[in-house]
Amino acid sequence: MSCDDAGTDGVERFEVFTGAGRRRDWPPEVKATILAESFSGQESVCSVARRHGMSPSQLFTWRRLLRKQLESQGATVPALVPAVVDAVIVDERAPAIQRPKKRRRSKASAVELEIDGVAVKISRGADAGVIAAVIEALKATR
Repeated sequence: MSCDDAGTDGVERFEVFTGAGRRRDWPPEVKATILAESFSGQESVCSVARRHGMSPSQLFTWRRLLRKQLESQGATVPALVPAVVDAVIVDERAPAIQRPKKRRRSKASAVELEIDGVAVKISRGADAGVIAAVIEALKATR
């Protein structure tokens, strides 16, 4: 809409915003329930957030704040799942692992041309100049 015709056209859409948008004040019990669901491991944090109609970043912020609060109270909060490594016992008498043998390439032609009853078979790795010369020679004999 240019400034020249401002106000001369009818209004097509009119919206009234009231309140503070989607900002909500979560009761502590509801917040604790949502946090517990996000730590359960049964579904992703993002899916828990979406199911409750909130932004995943907000739920990640709640989780970070809870972790800091617990650490300040002296609780140990694991950041990652601990890895368990089992020792592997190697039996020296065991046969060596046999690697599969390399497949041989077939001697079959990569390209076969037949022009006026003359068949030309071109194998893999053939020189491009030789191939061009053969094709030109076949064209010339027509």
